[in-house]
Amino acid sequence: MTKEITGKTKLLGVIGHPVEHSLSPVMHNAALAQLVVGVRVSISEREASRREDIAQLGLDYIYLPFPIEPQNLEVAIAGFAAIGVVGFSVTIPHKQAIIPLLSEITPLAQTIGAVNTVSRQNNQWVGTNTDIEGFIAPLQTTYKQDWSQKVAVILGNGGAARAVVVGCTQLGFAEIHVVGRNMQKLEEFRNSWSNSPLADKFQVHQWEELPKLIPQANLLVNTTPIGMYPKVDESPLSVEEIANLPTGAIAYDLIYIPKPTQFLQQAQKQGAIAIDGLEMLVQQGVAALKIWLQQETLPVEVMRQALQNHLGLGK
Repeated sequence: MTKEITGKTKLLGVIGHPVEHSLSPVMHNAALAQLVVGVRVSISEREASRREDIAQLGLDYIYLPFPIEPQNLEVAIAGFAAIGVVGFSVTIPHKQAIIPLLSEITPLAQTIGAVNTVSRQNNQWVGTNTDIEGFIAPLQTTYKQDWSQKVAVILGNGGAARAVVVGCTQLGFAEIHVVGRNMQKLEEFRNSWSNSPLADKFQVHQWEELPKLIPQANLLVNTTPIGMYPKVDESPLSVEEIANLPTGAIAYDLIYIPKPTQFLQQAQKQGAIAIDGLEMLVQQGVAALKIWLQQETLPVEVMRQALQNHLGLGK
């Protein structure tokens, strides 16, 4: 059934450039459709046939992709306010550039230095970051452990690595090691936390130090784009490097296409547990919807299944 869009339909969306490949509309619109169906079942048939009943319950929403070039960001955000957009997701290249245009950003987003979720509150734009919540969700539920004696090794030192550092800190890892190929960028990464209470929570290392780090790793996270479609045959680590990953360690790749990546295939051959980025995508989306809809119970499985179907992954 095609969704009926009226003058009362509330707008959500994702901004980025490019944004046509974003999977966010797939999962969010699946959730919104499910929520409306749930409302229709819970009220009488006569009421359910009246469109305004759905709108009054605050569940008449659509989630759209908005391609916005960097030079148009400021005017686009002003336009969103003018037409009453309820909230939006933020992806590359706007996660940092959006910050000066917001009235408030949460301490979490300040710590990371990036915003991925914006909501309209009291006629002001408020930014936060749900990537941390998305990242740690499977580590808090499916693979729950006492992390206080564990070691995390993070490959890469870009924006995604920042969210992973915060997530690992929240989980209470004993040691957090960030590994990069460019010493200057590693130093910039370390120095960017100098005013943060997390500055002493992690160490940075050059790639050459990986052989001594991988045997210690209880959690090995790939935050680099290596192995992402279309270069699906690549991995950030050689077979020799990953051969020393302890059996039972968790290998976590933030990439979700292909599924599994070469990195995760290699890790699984060493007896590691594999987590891919699809669950992080779902869980950061769930966290964003909770903020926008002010609703705690959401159809998580519907969102997950919509993405799997869209990507041809089945169950």
